[in-house]
Amino acid sequence: MRTMKTYTKEQRARRQNVTAWLLVAPALTFMLVFTVYPIFRSIYLSLTNYKLGMQAPEFAGLANYTKLMGSKLFWKVMGNTLYFALITIVPSMIGGLFLAVLVNRKSRATGFIRTSFFYPAVMPMIAIASIWMFIYMAKNGLFDQMLISLGFEPMNVLSNKKTVLPAMAVMYVWKEAGYLMVFFLSGIQGISEDVMEAARIDGANAWTVFRKITLPLLAPTFLFVSTIALTNSFKLVDHVVIMTEGAPSNASTLLLYYIYQQGFTNFNYGLSSALTTIMLVLLMIVALPRFLSQDKKIHYN
Repeated sequence: MRTMKTYTKEQRARRQNVTAWLLVAPALTFMLVFTVYPIFRSIYLSLTNYKLGMQAPEFAGLANYTKLMGSKLFWKVMGNTLYFALITIVPSMIGGLFLAVLVNRKSRATGFIRTSFFYPAVMPMIAIASIWMFIYMAKNGLFDQMLISLGFEPMNVLSNKKTVLPAMAVMYVWKEAGYLMVFFLSGIQGISEDVMEAARIDGANAWTVFRKITLPLLAPTFLFVSTIALTNSFKLVDHVVIMTEGAPSNASTLLLYYIYQQGFTNFNYGLSSALTTIMLVLLMIVALPRFLSQDKKIHYN
């Protein structure tokens, strides 16, 4: 008769640990190869003057960072990036919340409406940038034609230093709002219907329910969405390449496009790695304290 092998408590715990590590090994390997290693590689290259054609990187210390700190173009790019983030994060979150409330209502056309609002989020940024470039085209574009029909002069917004970033921000909010809508919709549908029903029985109108119940209970969703919106606003390059290439006079050059220029146009890998490191540090400075401070004030069900 075959007997079953028995294990001690320590042996079972060891087997569970080995099984757990084997299960996470594929994901951990991908993270180490495609995330952790590139980060440390970029930090290393940022301390060199590595350029195309060199056999090996030459250590240069903080020379790249010193060069950037004294560059007017770098500070202009940083200003453009922060300004673009400020004018896109809040509108895209407000738009996403508004769309989520709108599509949360049950009707026969709900599925079609949700798909319509979410469709821009799944479109490639290159395709969206091409569409909006024709909308903003000087004189013959839809936007300038609307201005002319209303009796105004055409603006050619992509060639004006004051309007190029706001114009691109409108395009980005149009794309991002549908993406953020999904998270807000998930948060709204996660709120207990009993709470809503109790508020209605007590005589609260729709606005009061939304302001006093829905918004406070969406605090975890707001924290997650704000972090996503913040990081996404810094990771934009496709639309700049298609629409302006940084023109006019670098007024639309954002940080990631500047990194692209240094790495793939000027082939200055040391300087582009320094810019990448600065972007990573900037995202950590902005996002991490925000997450740690707000997470303490948020109630999770």
